[in-house]
Amino acid sequence: MGAVRAHGGACKAAALGTAAVLVAAGLSSCGGHAGPPPVSERPRALEEPATDTDGLVRVLVYHDMEGLTGQSDPTTFRFSHPDRYAVGRTYLTGDVNAVVGGLFDGGADEVHVVDGHGSGSPEPDLLLDELDPRVTLVRRDRPFDAYVDLVEPGVYDAVAVVGMHAKTGSGGFASHTFTLGIDMILNGMAVTETEIVGYSWGRVGVPVIFASGDDRLEADLAGPMPWVEFVRVKTATSASSADPRPVEEARFDLAAGARRGLEEFRRARAMRLSEPVNATLHAVPPADLSMLAAVPGVDYADQRVTFEANDFRAAYDGLVGLVTVARGGYTSVMAETARSLVGPEFGATYSDALFGRWLDFESGRWAAPEPVPDAPRTYHGFR
Repeated sequence: MGAVRAHGGACKAAALGTAAVLVAAGLSSCGGHAGPPPVSERPRALEEPATDTDGLVRVLVYHDMEGLTGQSDPTTFRFSHPDRYAVGRTYLTGDVNAVVGGLFDGGADEVHVVDGHGSGSPEPDLLLDELDPRVTLVRRDRPFDAYVDLVEPGVYDAVAVVGMHAKTGSGGFASHTFTLGIDMILNGMAVTETEIVGYSWGRVGVPVIFASGDDRLEADLAGPMPWVEFVRVKTATSASSADPRPVEEARFDLAAGARRGLEEFRRARAMRLSEPVNATLHAVPPADLSMLAAVPGVDYADQRVTFEANDFRAAYDGLVGLVTVARGGYTSVMAETARSLVGPEFGATYSDALFGRWLDFESGRWAAPEPVPDAPRTYHGFR
């Protein structure tokens, strides 16, 4: 999910208490500092794809919005910039249609698409009236985590990812992992979101067969996922700029690559992490984990928190819990912005409001506001 997942979806904006997050992460908040758990000498296993059980070739496509054809402007994947986001939706729909067409040409019987971006829009990022009519859009009547909550055996034969981005620190266009300022490390391996998808679906023997994005993502995946049919749609020149390939040329390659990926499906590999899983969350600006440095029992060092989990799902849930803590660092940017807009009196005004809230609560004058019920809606993935 893309960078904009900071606005919702799997990275929920509601702050958890530190103790709750430590429980979610599988960390103890008491006891001595045990040091980092050991990393397995064989951090993962690669396996042949699971055997088809229903006679249908069914493919799940995840889409993100940072690795799209024609794209060089970061505002095109941000719902908060409606005019530019509208342009990004056209990029996205064209790329997904090209990949879907290639998958059907490669022998797919069904292609399902799920949102792996999470722009914050109540509607799908895809333009549904322009989407290939053969597509089934994954929908739920309640929020779900697209990376882990769809995984079950015998439903899909393969996974493809479209419009993805490189991992944190790789120098790619809008490169990040999961959300802003986050680097995820599993069994000693810093991973991309494409690898997170791979390890999640690898639990049931389903491989990732196709991916698209920029040249830095291509380099990120070359070592851990060499079987993936990759289509480079642009060359990153910074985190906020890129040199896109001609759109028609790139989309021709998207369709051809998706077709090859499915035709050569049996050479792909399902990815499984060795267990127990050693997991580390590494924060970089604007995120911050330093508030955990003095918490007993937490293995913290140099903006990293490390823990051991029984399996991939427990490790993933723990990392997501720690992301909530790390996002506390975002408030420093908010404070800087507020001071620039309001002036030096912002600090005093905020201090008075904070002090007043405490006094009102202690005096019995304050009650939590009634929650506003969500309007009925359909969820399409990350929000």
